[in-house]
Amino acid sequence: MVLKVLVVVLLAFLVVGCSQEDMLRKIAPQSEQDKARAYIEQLRHHDFASVEQAMDPSIAGDLKGGLLEKMADAIPAGEPTSVKLVGADQFSSNQVGTTLNLTYEFQFGDKFLLINVAKKTKDGVETIIGFRVQGLTNSLEAQNRFTLAGKSALQYGVLAAAVGAAIFTIVALVICIRTKIARRKWLWILFILFGFGKIMVNWTSRGWDFRVLNIQLFSASANANFFGPWLFEAVHRQRSRTISPGLCQCFRRFSRSAGFVETRALRE
Repeated sequence: MVLKVLVVVLLAFLVVGCSQEDMLRKIAPQSEQDKARAYIEQLRHHDFASVEQAMDPSIAGDLKGGLLEKMADAIPAGEPTSVKLVGADQFSSNQVGTTLNLTYEFQFGDKFLLINVAKKTKDGVETIIGFRVQGLTNSLEAQNRFTLAGKSALQYGVLAAAVGAAIFTIVALVICIRTKIARRKWLWILFILFGFGKIMVNWTSRGWDFRVLNIQLFSASANANFFGPWLFEAVHRQRSRTISPGLCQCFRRFSRSAGFVETRALRE
């Protein structure tokens, strides 16, 4: 039984560990990326007439005041050193059609910037519904790289809770599985695996959030929103005051207080 649980956990981590690039390619096929890159090249080469022709009427008013010219001027001259797809989002509905939002990271020597293109396809007609150019101080990978240097006490605390809770949950789960409980043993296993409520910390920006309505599976996990920052979520769960003797056997060695903290690590 313990071996089966470990196999399931291992498979879950393998699924989460899928390549981010592969996920992006599934959302944005190469043909769609080529269209978005063509719009960006038109902007880079100051072909504003072609860009305006592809613009959706809903944002035509936003182009007043030389906005396209300002965005084009923010892009360094010359060919980019590298171009990387760092974000992709797709949404489809009968009313709106299909929208595809792509974000690229461009590198020109030691300069980095993000260029975002959002386009909509409805009834066979494709239009641009968003265009944005944003400068970066460094690449997203460098900005969001995990490091222990220069973090706040809250960030260190949540990270420590994540590591401790992961160890606690795995050990408690194994002991509970091996402990003889008269009935409804699966309920106590679920009790170990799930927690409610969370406090979340952004590892890059130090921003934090607290949510009461949240269900957390397996105490600790790692997730990345493509090239975004790491997030750590701490989940608190109060222990029930009415517990069977079997459940007490599972927890007596690990928890003598009225509650305990469970945590998972996430990357947004």
